[in-house]
Amino acid sequence: MIDFKKFSSYSKAGPRYTSYPTAVEFHCNFNEKSFQEALKRNDEQKHLPLSVYVHLPFCKSACYFCACNVIYTNSEDKKERYLKYLKKELELLKNAMDTKREVVQLHFGGGTPTYFSAKQLDEIIGMIKETFVNFSNNAEVSCEIDPRHFNKEQMQVLKHGGFNRVSFGVQDFDERVQKAINRFQSMELMQEVVSIARDYGIDSINFDLIYGLPFQNLQSFKETLQKSLSLSPDRFAIFNYAHVPWIKKTMGNIDEKTLPTPEEKLEILKFTIEFLESNGYKMIGMDHFAKENDELYLASQKGELRRNFQGYTTKGFSQTIGIGLTSIGEGLDYYVQNFKEIKKYEEALDRGFLPIERGIDLSFDDILRKEVIMQLMNNLRLEYKIIETKFSIVFKEYFAKELEAIKVFEQDLLLELREDGIFVNETGGMLIRNIAMCFDAYLQKIPVEQRRFSKTV
Repeated sequence: MIDFKKFSSYSKAGPRYTSYPTAVEFHCNFNEKSFQEALKRNDEQKHLPLSVYVHLPFCKSACYFCACNVIYTNSEDKKERYLKYLKKELELLKNAMDTKREVVQLHFGGGTPTYFSAKQLDEIIGMIKETFVNFSNNAEVSCEIDPRHFNKEQMQVLKHGGFNRVSFGVQDFDERVQKAINRFQSMELMQEVVSIARDYGIDSINFDLIYGLPFQNLQSFKETLQKSLSLSPDRFAIFNYAHVPWIKKTMGNIDEKTLPTPEEKLEILKFTIEFLESNGYKMIGMDHFAKENDELYLASQKGELRRNFQGYTTKGFSQTIGIGLTSIGEGLDYYVQNFKEIKKYEEALDRGFLPIERGIDLSFDDILRKEVIMQLMNNLRLEYKIIETKFSIVFKEYFAKELEAIKVFEQDLLLELREDGIFVNETGGMLIRNIAMCFDAYLQKIPVEQRRFSKTV
């Protein structure tokens, strides 16, 4: 039996580790020239595959829970203008890197990608494939979809463009919760959009759910899970709501007094894990679940799972090329982010520069700690020998302080420190962010009261 009151003490501000170092460490000294140099270095790794991320930032209205970088608009002109600037960015990338390398992943994120019309989506796909010409036959090609903005014409375009995965933002079916987060979508709508995707042969459908939203409780979330399960998605991503109103002003519309307590959130998460696993889904890393025949689960069994800004992916490490406003890219030894302000994004492209706002070159220590943290986040275990062989270190010597700090989790029966590695159990998996934080060299330099991250529980 989990002592939720005791574990709620682990509710601390901490990163989600979609990257390490986290985006907090990105800086403006990493500029367009830095990125050009990083692209050339990574091009030398001829067999390093590519992932392409396209950020489509527009939404019709605000969902109060959302922390994404979005622009709210009803203007078709703004969307058409954005396409012209995407084309400019792609043309510059074509001159800056080898775009003939193999692409193993393409992802459309937002905003609301399907806020663009079928015709506009077709144009975007065409631009991407004119630039990146070598798509793998088994590439993972996916799109985030708001069910309120989705139709057969869009699905037809996506299918024709090679998309084989879709992710529907569900969040919660409870009407009281939906009202509090300003996002209304019925069970009937979800049945309709899932049918559209299945009719076009999409055999990998993900549902995004969020726990920790206003007015949620264990009983209401049980009902959301049961309704979701009746639609038989292939995957679930169950995210912990990150309440960061100092970053996203729209979150200020949520009354903090209506948010569930850390104890309630842990109860919801524990039930979710048990419920999904009893219904044929396997837990993947920190917050994903997949059917046993799904590629995500199979990749986790092969040790090929990878975590990035889009969540967990199946293709091992690849160089991510971020395209569009605020998008983030990742290479072997760098991270980079485009401008967040549309004016600055456009101005850079008008001057013939890639729209780079900030980034970071990774040191040996960064790359080493990134590998350690990602191993824990992906697999809930870490074998010392793998790290020692790859980085020519003695793990217990290099990370002596970290191994001492992590003993508190062993005392609370959340993990086992063996002679050959760190092995996190299922309960510890619920607190994996806290465990990973022990290996974060940057976080240790920030006083606890100054850490501006969402709560881990």
